[in-house]
Amino acid sequence: MSDVTLGKAQRVVFGETLTELGAHDPRIVILDGDLGNSTRADIFEKAFPHRFFQMGIAEQNMLGVAAGLATIGYVPFISTLAAFATARALDPIRVLIAQPRLNVKIAGAYSGLLAGKTGKTHISFDDLAVMRALGHMTVVAPADETETRQAIRATTEYDGPVYLRLSRQPAPLVFDDAYRFEIGKAVVVRRGSDVTLISTGVQTTRTLEAAEALAAGGVDAHVLHVPTLKPLDTDAIVEAASETGLVATVEEHTILGGLGGAVAETLIERHLVPMKRIGLPDTFAESGPDDALLDKYGISSDRVAQAVRTFVEHPRA
Repeated sequence: MSDVTLGKAQRVVFGETLTELGAHDPRIVILDGDLGNSTRADIFEKAFPHRFFQMGIAEQNMLGVAAGLATIGYVPFISTLAAFATARALDPIRVLIAQPRLNVKIAGAYSGLLAGKTGKTHISFDDLAVMRALGHMTVVAPADETETRQAIRATTEYDGPVYLRLSRQPAPLVFDDAYRFEIGKAVVVRRGSDVTLISTGVQTTRTLEAAEALAAGGVDAHVLHVPTLKPLDTDAIVEAASETGLVATVEEHTILGGLGGAVAETLIERHLVPMKRIGLPDTFAESGPDDALLDKYGISSDRVAQAVRTFVEHPRA
């Protein structure tokens, strides 16, 4: 990550990719919760106004309408903030979409801490825990522009409910055009021998930066990127844990029930090793500048490197 190239924001990729796909697939529609200019669903709206439905600030109704559209052959994408989709509209997602396995794609924009100072009520730090607990739900959290484009294409082709976690801010590129995203597959993005770091979503970019800082201090980190939280690539997790015998999970999310919980569930059953979860503690996040929030909650690259270094020195502390 020493030569960082900044990619497009995932929300922009969302609008662009669905517009590209929509030109060839008339089944694709977007339902928007009065946030199209923020989620960039407005890119699709300009191209296909007759397939863009402005549902207003009525998220529960929006998910119900999406369920109905799915039953008659459309592929509806939900456009709203992650906090609104996974909390305000959870009941219709659970009863109308997840239980009957309807083909609805829920795009949760502005996920994680970096929500552009929209306020603490708009910050979504528990969405992965909520959505991975729902039966039949596929949960995807891409790292960069390249993977986001491919993940949107893959989820469009997949028949079933999907939660797609998207961030607001541009992120460094992790993957080039040779990369191929596959639902349910994790990928090693750095090889190392001293400690295994397992990350997901945009946090993987900061985890790679932390790995470089650790290398400068003599700690060789193995980094596994997990873009699909559910179904989880448990074989890749066990293999990555076996590489070093120490595992730290790193996520822009609460450590309760998200990636850290999923990895712990896997390792306690299949390959017990010392493990540390790095992410938000049992708290509510506050609004503020990006760098300040990442540092406050311990997931900036510097704070991650510091936490991992301490863990390597005292793995059973």
